[in-house]
Amino acid sequence: MRAAKVGMMLNFLGFHMYRLLRESWSTAGGTVLSPTTLFGTLASLYLGALDPTASRLQAFLGVPGEDQGCTSRLDGHKVLSALQTIQGLLVAQGGADGQSTLLLSTVLGLFTAPGLHLKQPFVQGLALFAPITLPRSLDLSTDPDFAAEKINRFMQAATGWKMDRPLSGVSPDSTLLFNTYVHFQGKLKGFSLLAGLQDFWVDNATSVSVPMLSGTGTFQHWSDAQNNLSMTRVALSKNACLLLVQPHDASDLQNVEALTFQHNFLTWVKNLSPRAIHLTMPQLTLQASYDLQDLLAQAKLPTLLGAEANLGKISDDNLRLGKVLNSLFLELKADKGEQPTESAPQPDGPKALEVTLNRPFLFAIYEQDSTALHFLGRVANPLSAV
Repeated sequence: MRAAKVGMMLNFLGFHMYRLLRESWSTAGGTVLSPTTLFGTLASLYLGALDPTASRLQAFLGVPGEDQGCTSRLDGHKVLSALQTIQGLLVAQGGADGQSTLLLSTVLGLFTAPGLHLKQPFVQGLALFAPITLPRSLDLSTDPDFAAEKINRFMQAATGWKMDRPLSGVSPDSTLLFNTYVHFQGKLKGFSLLAGLQDFWVDNATSVSVPMLSGTGTFQHWSDAQNNLSMTRVALSKNACLLLVQPHDASDLQNVEALTFQHNFLTWVKNLSPRAIHLTMPQLTLQASYDLQDLLAQAKLPTLLGAEANLGKISDDNLRLGKVLNSLFLELKADKGEQPTESAPQPDGPKALEVTLNRPFLFAIYEQDSTALHFLGRVANPLSAV
């Protein structure tokens, strides 16, 4: 029950912040946001906050303060414990072989200026959010660009992930950088990689050649003529699924995106019904990186984690929080060793509907038990980082 409540809170926060990202980024580009990572980052910082920052963070996470009828302070450890449950449900093992086709890795880098000492209860509490926490001290002020380069090299060596959008622009007066790195790998059962590269149309006049996946089965599907979109559900595991949203008219992507990622998005899932489908979509290797400080500024909360923030549970020293990065690396590939999780269509059944995602589309990765949305995104060009 607690996981479901936290799932609802992180979905609302995710929709709000996705809208801010959508407004700030080019419509020609892609967008990827992880509501679970965003929520977990802010909940982790809440562990280190004292009032008035703690009360403001609590309200932003979706729990009103005492003056609005809430009688108790949010327990950050219980919230992060529920988030840990949500992350576990996403990659829960299923199937006869007991193997999960999903992998989720979360690594937290805490980069401190020399002389800043982190409190151990705070660092230990972060294990609920990120199993691997890497505190490192380095000079952030003398040469901020060199410091950023060192951080990038260190995180690439520690995680093995090549970052297409590395850290840059470290503020010389920062004494703490709080950077979360998330790697998600999913395999689509029963899908195979098509021979050769296929055209993906970025716009009416421009195409790029990309690897494409193809699978046939009975998938949950819904076509909404009123809102000019269709949704297809692809099971990733026993609990998790991929939701694909495609505008009927490619030029209508912006309007469809504005309609889709709203608080009532998951009610659309109830409209899905089984349909024999031959689905073709790009193999996805997406990277994104965004600074929560920038998002908070767009949300009209530039001071929430700014110079005046009271983060006394993190350190007794003069702490000034700099960049708060979420860096995402998401991969969806074929797992041709197994049949689709959905049942295969009968040979004498209706002809399979052709669903081909070769133009910009939207996607979400959703875990059913907690109702948590782990990723929201727009694929405008499968080859570009965000």
